[in-house]
Amino acid sequence: MQRIERYGLEITAVFAQFIEDSALPGTGVNADQFWHGLSDIAHEFGPQNEALLTKREAMQHKIDQWHKNQKGTAIDPQEYHAMLREIGYIVPAEDDFEIDTSDIDPEIATIAGPQLVVPITNARFVINAANARWNSLYDALYGTDAIDGSLPREAGYDHKRGARVIEWAKSFLDKYFGLADRTRHHANVTKYLVSDQVLEAEFEDGERATLSDPRKFVGVRVSSDQRQAILLCNNNLHVEIVIDRAHPVGSKDRAGVADIVMESAVTTIMDCEDSVAVVDAEDKVQAYQNWLGLMKGDLQTEITKGDHTFIRRLNPDREYLTPQGEAMVLKGRSLQLVRNVGMLMRSPAILDRGGKEIFEGLLDAMCTVMLALHDVRGKRQNSKHGSVYVVKPKLHGPEETAFTDQVFSRVEQWLDLPENTVKIGIMDEERRTTVNLTECIRAARKRVAFINTGFLDRTGDEIHTSMEAGPFMPKADLKVADWLNAYEDWNTEAGIQCGLVGSGQIGKGMWAMPDLMKDMLEQKIGHPMAGANTAWVPSPTAAVLHATHYHEVNVRSRQDEIRASARKTDLQRITTIPIATETNWSEAEIRNEIENNLQGILGYVVRWIDQGIGCSKVPDISNVQLMEDRATCRISSQHVANWLHHGIIDQEYVEAAFRRMAKVVDEQNVQDPNYRPMAPDFTGPAFNAARMLVFEGRIQPSGYTEPILHQGRLAAKGRTD
Repeated sequence: MQRIERYGLEITAVFAQFIEDSALPGTGVNADQFWHGLSDIAHEFGPQNEALLTKREAMQHKIDQWHKNQKGTAIDPQEYHAMLREIGYIVPAEDDFEIDTSDIDPEIATIAGPQLVVPITNARFVINAANARWNSLYDALYGTDAIDGSLPREAGYDHKRGARVIEWAKSFLDKYFGLADRTRHHANVTKYLVSDQVLEAEFEDGERATLSDPRKFVGVRVSSDQRQAILLCNNNLHVEIVIDRAHPVGSKDRAGVADIVMESAVTTIMDCEDSVAVVDAEDKVQAYQNWLGLMKGDLQTEITKGDHTFIRRLNPDREYLTPQGEAMVLKGRSLQLVRNVGMLMRSPAILDRGGKEIFEGLLDAMCTVMLALHDVRGKRQNSKHGSVYVVKPKLHGPEETAFTDQVFSRVEQWLDLPENTVKIGIMDEERRTTVNLTECIRAARKRVAFINTGFLDRTGDEIHTSMEAGPFMPKADLKVADWLNAYEDWNTEAGIQCGLVGSGQIGKGMWAMPDLMKDMLEQKIGHPMAGANTAWVPSPTAAVLHATHYHEVNVRSRQDEIRASARKTDLQRITTIPIATETNWSEAEIRNEIENNLQGILGYVVRWIDQGIGCSKVPDISNVQLMEDRATCRISSQHVANWLHHGIIDQEYVEAAFRRMAKVVDEQNVQDPNYRPMAPDFTGPAFNAARMLVFEGRIQPSGYTEPILHQGRLAAKGRTD
């Protein structure tokens, strides 16, 4: 592979060309400055990064040895905590404080709403997510099982279903934008009009009614074809009532209402990590190219549906007139954050002076911030405050958070940015970060804008950290065990205590069943009720439906209630290891657990390795579609490795189950023309990688899947460099 030299770095030619010809022009940073800065960061912080990883492994070894020494005896919580403090796993807590982060956009600080996470390498997904700031409530209800658990028929418009959608949506208006005359309802309005700066609803009898809270009417929008939109606002989220009597739906509506459009995905995380399969320089260029297009605002992609091909672009801002007739502009796209990779992996895109790959997290830090200069020094279409939002995953404790803060300070210096321009999101998804969360926030208190519970990775780390403690509960029991509830509460309480209320996001994790929207509507309201001002959703459609929860719950009020209650989750609940008290499971229970785990691993890994798909809907053993990424794969592989290690099953049992499940996965993918079957040979790189994730899972660093997946993907691409 051709490489060029810059300041002691050996850079693949394709990567260097992208940086110098596409990325840097327009940033105010020249190539010499950029490469010099990247070399400085790679060579100074690389050894520190490596030392921190070594420290992780040393701590893990001490924890493993402690559990081995305790084998056969019950864990004494006081002795356990004393050990964790002695080895530096739990650090002393200092005095109370609040974050000092400045220049935070309202989408982060004061607007509570859904958050999308999408793979940065898929331009279509990226554009759809950015545009998901505004989406149709009618479409979301009609196209999913949200209302009654049923799906629409495949062909033609179902008028009865459409009527149920409209009834549901107008009841939503009654609930949150009700009329002053409570005997009147939006379903019976014949006309909406503005009189003396007040929205009025007119009825068939000629009577009119205003909103019960007139302040919720905030504007109107009239397009060139005379379509009108009434703009409403509740809990800082906007809703449009779209009036179009020429529309097929609007023409049959009393008031000409063609749709109700919701402000939905307020923020989106463009993911360079768990949901992508980026293993070499070409993949990295693809990821950065899409982030560049977002920051310049010119990202587009060609879409083909049937015989129709068109170009999909980023939405413009939305223009309105206030009730007073003044111009008002609302952003047409979600605020975009970028998730960098963690500290573990290195990138073959660039070698250091010793010929060793540089750490990928350091490369991401320099490159994603540099690319964001197109927004910061341009039109500021993303961050009106000129901030760059970077989500940093898989940090282990305050020392690694402080390291991250230092890295971004150096990035800012090399890119001539004001100090703390880069805002970071701390993913609370590793156990050592959870138990020290307040101190992690303190370590970056001038740039923290986001904390989030990543319960999937957190569960994987829970298993790996306590691998030697004993066999873990079945996965279904892990999801309802007390430690997980305590972890969620602990995160919210820490965020409130550290001053994130009104200054940053306190987030919750993903709804992993993208086809079960009725269940999501019933259950995910628990996230804003828990005091989280954002939570992850798997699609723009899910964002619309989850947005209704933020109309029902005033999150700021809930956070104030939690603060006033002065509740404090006990650390002992969080560190109670969820090992099984009884292991006398039946053969059927064991088989079901193992096959479910292995089927999920294979279904995900085969697409990752063979097709480079880092996140996808994977049918489980019952053909329920689940969102799978590296975090879910980490749980499953660690869980099987744990049961294997403690003799619940043996290697022969797992090998046979792998082969059975490979045949199931092959059958589930039979309609995919790009799919390569694993059976009957069971020798391909995907099948081998899946096996390694289990059989070598106990010795993988923190139980991460990346080293094995990257190795397998490179093999599948015919690459070894």
